[in-house]
Amino acid sequence: MNTTGFSGPPEPASHIGRTHMKRYVTGALAALTAFCLAGTAMADISDGKVKIGVLTDMSGVYSDITGKGSLLAAKMAIDDCLKAECKGMQIEMISSDHQNKADVASATARRWIDQEQVDVLADMSNASIQLAIAPLVKEKNRVALFPGGTARLTGDACQPDHVVQWMWDTYVQVAGVANRLTKPGTSWYLVTADYALGHQLELDAKTAVTAKGGKFLGSTRHPFPAVDLSSPLLAAQGSGADIIALANAGGDTVAGIKTAREFGITDSKQKLVAFFLTANDVKSVGLPVAQGTLLTEGFYWNLDDGTRAFSERFKKEQGAMPSAIQAGVYSSILHYLKAVAAAKSDDAKTVVAKMRELPIKDDVVRNAKLREDGRMVHDFYVFQVKSPGSSKGEWDLYDLVGTIPGDEAFRSIADGKCPLLGK
Repeated sequence: MNTTGFSGPPEPASHIGRTHMKRYVTGALAALTAFCLAGTAMADISDGKVKIGVLTDMSGVYSDITGKGSLLAAKMAIDDCLKAECKGMQIEMISSDHQNKADVASATARRWIDQEQVDVLADMSNASIQLAIAPLVKEKNRVALFPGGTARLTGDACQPDHVVQWMWDTYVQVAGVANRLTKPGTSWYLVTADYALGHQLELDAKTAVTAKGGKFLGSTRHPFPAVDLSSPLLAAQGSGADIIALANAGGDTVAGIKTAREFGITDSKQKLVAFFLTANDVKSVGLPVAQGTLLTEGFYWNLDDGTRAFSERFKKEQGAMPSAIQAGVYSSILHYLKAVAAAKSDDAKTVVAKMRELPIKDDVVRNAKLREDGRMVHDFYVFQVKSPGSSKGEWDLYDLVGTIPGDEAFRSIADGKCPLLGK
């Protein structure tokens, strides 16, 4: 577990023993100065500080798009807020590897809240973990900031006073590309990860495809994480579907793209769609293999001056451009901290209400607002992976196919049917 304390600019990190725990320590004078600066602004903040717990995947299939990069993104958000709205506040960050296990994540989160006074949980980009954490933060009156995940978090599993879903969800990842590609009679076949995320992607795909008059021919489910995707992709190829979609993420999506290329799927009339593909995944698999793949993303480093500025800062420390999840960790924590500073409180309901009230402005998202059901809506994008010949640099990976305004891209509040709204 990593522990990081902040009170203004931190001192250099020290590595302690085999666990390489990081702790940024400020002296008594700095603490006293911060206390005096904060004054009455800290009066309603429990134990005089805001404590952030980042639960992430440090070793599994999502570690490249979360993991150490999520910790860096969280630290960047803290640093940026301390220079502005959060000046004088005491902010501490701790972290742990959830191992993609809901029981591990729940036990860690409960211990953090009960014993270490953690105010807000962040990242947790695994649908099973999210569904376990949502009722816990309601029970404990804490906040969970999910950069993405299952659309159930703003549907039947919603907790709008305690759960905020930031960058993406299963609905928008599917609907953006499905609505664009599906015409009456267009046929789809899915290769689906056999756990909560994959199941939700498949359900949302069926809904989107049939609503547009398309045909859902079926799916083959594979274990999580995948060992061999040959059989599912052969079944998909043999179905004759116009579009083969990978309803998985991380290393499973990378393996699916590689296998599709080996089987000649990407060189045929069939189109390959990845419901959750990141720039980091494309960089890993390479343009010769991934070229032509269609996808939707809520963030890409090369969209505009703001995304480029944030991404270059991140890359300087991490050695890679940020994923949409890592960008979402930064943006959600920064906005949470701004809300704490504005509300002069870390009470969960008070802060979430203030998050809805404040304008969302940072280098990551565009035209953003936080809705009553906990969903942050913002511009979303359809991309196509470039060919090697059209790429102009190491991270020049996508062609922008289209921009979808947030109110069109994300599922509406009415369709989400969050049962707690209005109560």
